[in-house]
Amino acid sequence: MNQRPIVLLGAEDDEHVDALVRELHARGESPKVIDPRRFPRELRVSMGADLADIRIGDSAGLVPRSVYVRSLYTDPAGYKTDVEQSMERDWRRTSLVLSERWNVLSALLLRWSALGVPLYNPAESAQVLTKPYQLALLQRAGLPVPNTLWTNDPDAVRRFCSEQAATIYKPVRGGAHTRRVEPRDLEPERLARLGASPVCFQELLPGRNLRVYVVDDRVACALCVESEALDFREAEPHVFAVDLAPEVERQCILATRCLGLRFTGMDLREDAQGRPMFLELNSSPMFLGFEQLANVNIGSVLCDALLRGAR
Repeated sequence: MNQRPIVLLGAEDDEHVDALVRELHARGESPKVIDPRRFPRELRVSMGADLADIRIGDSAGLVPRSVYVRSLYTDPAGYKTDVEQSMERDWRRTSLVLSERWNVLSALLLRWSALGVPLYNPAESAQVLTKPYQLALLQRAGLPVPNTLWTNDPDAVRRFCSEQAATIYKPVRGGAHTRRVEPRDLEPERLARLGASPVCFQELLPGRNLRVYVVDDRVACALCVESEALDFREAEPHVFAVDLAPEVERQCILATRCLGLRFTGMDLREDAQGRPMFLELNSSPMFLGFEQLANVNIGSVLCDALLRGAR
């Protein structure tokens, strides 16, 4: 029997990690959960000069069969990073610790990838997941994306909004809901706030919201997300499975390949002609809420992939 484990890199109290653990246990597997938040205070990690010289806790030469990467928890504002009190006590030291955590754990993922371990997703994908870069890559590949501007320049905002029938704005990375640009938003006092942070401006797409999950170059699930709110996260949405047109399915797979992802949940929205436009691809998408709302099973497909990679 192959003793190399399937590794789940994520918080021990994360619902998605727990769901995968239970699914893999039901299939006769004993996955190893590594919680990055325990490093470096509790979890011991050592790496030597040899690529495979890796020790995590009591496990020497740990080269998994496959790996699910939930998060490395190096973003102070990120989900379950839990460093608020540490930041208040000593923000500089905490920032340095998070940076050191990132350098060691990302090197660990890069080593596993170089050794041929299937990672969901590889450390290399983090660089292309910044939205201003990923949408440019998708457009270069011939995929449909909305007219978008990321800027801190008030004049650029006025020009851009004058060229669109309607415009929305949202954070560059995330952390706040999408809003429609109103005339008051273009007043000098409001635009002066761009001096504190850049913002993403985008043409308003009037059609349906779609969430598509792709695993190993296959569409695992496509969902329509209906909501009365502009940003469906602000109201309880109605979610149901849909079939994608073959061309759209091909585009979703191509988008995943462009960004080097094995597993993604991507957000699309239809334009006035009903054509899905790519908004964002996520490297560690949440899926349990969509499973419950639409009665689908995305985690099972991800476990299938982890087991395929483990053989």
